[in-house]
Amino acid sequence: MRRRAFLSIGAAAAGASAFPVFSIGNPNQTELSQLRVGCIGMGKMQRGLLGGFMSRTTVVAVCDVDTTRRDAAQKRVNDHYGNTECASYVDYRELLARDDIDVVSIATPDHWHAAITIAAARTGKDIYCEKPLTHDIDESIRVMREVEKAGVILQTGSQQRSSSEFRTAAELVRNEIAGKLKRITCSFSGPGIPCDLEKEELEPGLDWNRWCGYAPRRPYNSILSPRGCHNHFPKWRRYKEYGGGGVCDFGAHHLDIAQWALGMDESGPVKALPTADLSDGEGARLVYANGIEVVRKGGFNVEFECENGRIQVSRKKFSFELEGKIVHRFTKREDGGSLARAVTLTEREFLADAPIRLTEFRGGHMDNFLHCVLTREKPIAHVSAGARTAICCHLMNLTYYKRQAIHWDPKALKFSDDSCDPAWLAGSRRDYLKA
Repeated sequence: MRRRAFLSIGAAAAGASAFPVFSIGNPNQTELSQLRVGCIGMGKMQRGLLGGFMSRTTVVAVCDVDTTRRDAAQKRVNDHYGNTECASYVDYRELLARDDIDVVSIATPDHWHAAITIAAARTGKDIYCEKPLTHDIDESIRVMREVEKAGVILQTGSQQRSSSEFRTAAELVRNEIAGKLKRITCSFSGPGIPCDLEKEELEPGLDWNRWCGYAPRRPYNSILSPRGCHNHFPKWRRYKEYGGGGVCDFGAHHLDIAQWALGMDESGPVKALPTADLSDGEGARLVYANGIEVVRKGGFNVEFECENGRIQVSRKKFSFELEGKIVHRFTKREDGGSLARAVTLTEREFLADAPIRLTEFRGGHMDNFLHCVLTREKPIAHVSAGARTAICCHLMNLTYYKRQAIHWDPKALKFSDDSCDPAWLAGSRRDYLKA
């Protein structure tokens, strides 16, 4: 089934009416198997995604600037389907030029996300892109504009939105079950640092110029692009040229939940404030127009302090406190019960008739994305949600980097104070194609 015919079926299924926020279901496997997918960036994260796409759709192409990872991914796909039809590319533009590919999965280092996403949108392909969706604020603005203009489906890999503990926590906040929200704290590591790695002998079969891409060109180091098919998450994310430190790593996950609970998927904070001592430590804040602050502080992944209680949530941990008493809690085995029980009982007792329910999708984050590819619904971590969460990360990093308050207009998508240089919206880029 070619892309035009496939999308016409999806449009007919979607109809002209708006879709409800609350959605439960699973994609049609027969239709999904006819989706043709290309995967770009074949490191550890994509290897996990690849298994999901192969079991649901038809993967027809892989792309990586490293020969070893590219060849291993191609062999894995061919072995899975029992044929030799999976194509491999070193240049993502050749993959995107194929008219028979419906969906692309992007799991490159952060500094490549926006360029590939924009190129994919312009070819009309639906996109699954890992978080953070962008590497700077200007990229966030451009990605939102291009994806919306193209009318394609984009899901950001902020999979905590598809975890019941985070969704339930956000619903408790949105419905003010514990009273009005007072403050949010999120736990993650600090900002990115300048790359100072020493030169190493270049990895054979690696196109280093393409790996660097639009980031400043520097000598190869295996910490940035580990040799072979490594089984760990590379530390390029520590360095501001390619990632954004802990702020853009787990910060992108946890600030995303804060945005979701605040109902800010189409907006964001008005200020980012540095630590009191202007250090890189905890205490940097995002401030919203209603006065709510999101503070970087150790503890649970996300904690919501409310007038009459507290909601604490981490991956596989959940605690709901009301009027000074623990209502439901599972953070360790000694608490008794299970995470599912704590979350389910909380939903049953406090959210059954709640006016605000957030997207729930049985099957998980990838299934939600593929369901939306079929129906043209808005996915749970849609382009605006992903781009504006990324802006939160970049604003917090800027307040660390510049050691000053950053004033932001989330509606106009620009700095709202003359002390902020518009040039800070974009990082340092080069035209690597001419290098």
